[in-house]
Amino acid sequence: MDAKILNIFGKQLKSLRLERDLTQEELADKVGIHPTYVGKLEAGKCNPSLKMLFKLSRALDIKLGDFFIFDK
Repeated sequence: MDAKILNIFGKQLKSLRLERDLTQEELADKVGIHPTYVGKLEAGKCNPSLKMLFKLSRALDIKLGDFFIFDK
């Protein structure tokens, strides 16, 4: 996947996490992943699977499409 898209996704993920006043550790716990992976996602260094996107959207209580609204 294009690095620019991953960076934009990562920033959106971080923004959504912070809006919910969650730490990376708390989000990781909700999703069942290691906090380091959350950090890598937010830094745009990992390409999440569709399954992971669904888990993250459930943990953040958002629609899957909310990850792709980049013009906030």
